[in-house]
Amino acid sequence: MSSINKEQVVDALRTVQDPDLKQDLVTLNMIKDLQISNGQISFTVVLTTPACPLKEVIRNSCMEAIENLVGNEVEITINMTSNVTSGRPDNTPLLPQVKNIIAVASGKGGVGKSTVSANLAVSLAKAGAQVGLIDADIFGPSIPTMFNCTHQQPLLVKKGEKNLIVPIEQYGVKLLSIGFLTAADNAVIWRGPMASSALKQFISDADWGALDYLIVDLPPGTSDIHLTLVQSVPVTGAIIVTTPQKVALADAGKGLAMFRQPNINVPVLGIVENMAYFIPPDHPDKKYFIFGKNGGRDFAEKHRVPLLAQIPLEESVMLSSDEGYPIALKTGESGGAFQTLAENLAREIAIRNAKFPETRKVEINT
Repeated sequence: MSSINKEQVVDALRTVQDPDLKQDLVTLNMIKDLQISNGQISFTVVLTTPACPLKEVIRNSCMEAIENLVGNEVEITINMTSNVTSGRPDNTPLLPQVKNIIAVASGKGGVGKSTVSANLAVSLAKAGAQVGLIDADIFGPSIPTMFNCTHQQPLLVKKGEKNLIVPIEQYGVKLLSIGFLTAADNAVIWRGPMASSALKQFISDADWGALDYLIVDLPPGTSDIHLTLVQSVPVTGAIIVTTPQKVALADAGKGLAMFRQPNINVPVLGIVENMAYFIPPDHPDKKYFIFGKNGGRDFAEKHRVPLLAQIPLEESVMLSSDEGYPIALKTGESGGAFQTLAENLAREIAIRNAKFPETRKVEINT
């Protein structure tokens, strides 16, 4: 076998495209640490997210390209790692080490937005990402229950002249919620400015550290809290959670329209259709479309945004939330659906960051 040089291998890898970004891996600077010695080739592929759903496709394409264009008698070792891209400007004064801020919104209550937020965060963390979750549903905080930490309270750490809140960490996710700061059986009776102030404190007075994704679980509808978020920090994008029935879809349209207003202009990364179908525990091979069939899919197609996932209606999802052990930590239909959601969202974030300008903090003159 004739000697192999780096140029041959690089030229072979130029034929391998990232399936989402539609450019070759060499141009995208995704090939690192290329080494050739005694018929052995090793290199690292740096993906745009650890939750990449096409990881094995990319690996196999690299193997095939080298075998076809360099030689099939070489031994190839490919290391797969990731460096999450950012949709925010560098050196932002708030949350400077957070690469992507993702708003999770719904047009109405009761569609499972917090369940989606919690399981999405857990699924991204399981994939190897650094993840935080802000429970911005100030009046109905549920994240402490879902993460089995209702009796915990955040600590304070002094950094410079400021006392910062240290998020509670559970299942690999950093958490902050008003539920950690008030008694579980006390009603939070606040006017809008007070609720907005609480969200600002979670953003500006917390020690989040370095995160790939910060998920913000917003209240239902459109409110001061939504505006506070987009005016405080550059938001990479938003996802809309809905159920399939018409009344939920009508309200989801209002939520989507809010983010698309010219003076807000936060990218909508996709739709999550929750409670898409019911699976009887004693007949797991059957699906019943209790709230209508494919309402979220049709909604996504109408508004030209991706459908990120269809989450089934299962009793186990409710039980896991009540137990404080999110279903995404388990195997099964729903756990797999949330993994699909995390992978598809990570893909959309990577595409958005590669192809579109950075999101800027919203300036709204009232």
